[in-house]
Amino acid sequence: MTRTIVRSILFSAMLLMSLVAVATAQDDRTCSTSDLAGAWGYTSTGAFIFPTGAVPFALVGRLTFDSAGKFSGAQNSSTGGQVGQDTIKGTSAVNPDCTGTLNVNVYTQSGTLFSTSVLAFVIVDNGREVGGIFTSQMLANGTVGPTVATFNAKRQFPK
Repeated sequence: MTRTIVRSILFSAMLLMSLVAVATAQDDRTCSTSDLAGAWGYTSTGAFIFPTGAVPFALVGRLTFDSAGKFSGAQNSSTGGQVGQDTIKGTSAVNPDCTGTLNVNVYTQSGTLFSTSVLAFVIVDNGREVGGIFTSQMLANGTVGPTVATFNAKRQFPK
């Protein structure tokens, strides 16, 4: 009986050490802007909160990132019920822990700057998905308003 207990303890200790080794190895993965390189489809919903009140919005679009952190794309938007098609350009910064920021410029169909935003995000699901929130929003006329909004992006063509 003592042998069985000793074996069980040794087996449990070895199993625990192997699980710790695997968990440590998985935690060592780091991210960079090259992890975003490629095409992404995204959706976003929320509200911009301006002095005149909250303005709900919904977005669906596609962005293409290069390995240096620049991106561009297009989206269909509904802002306060007005539907539009926009051009997107911006830059990204990715931290080693797979969090980061997007600096986004949105242009109208005529090429006029509509707004600039900063978004905080995290890369998840082995680099196949990104989720995040808007942290700031400013219209081209300088109006700044808090934003309550989320976005979710998925890699269009997983590696």
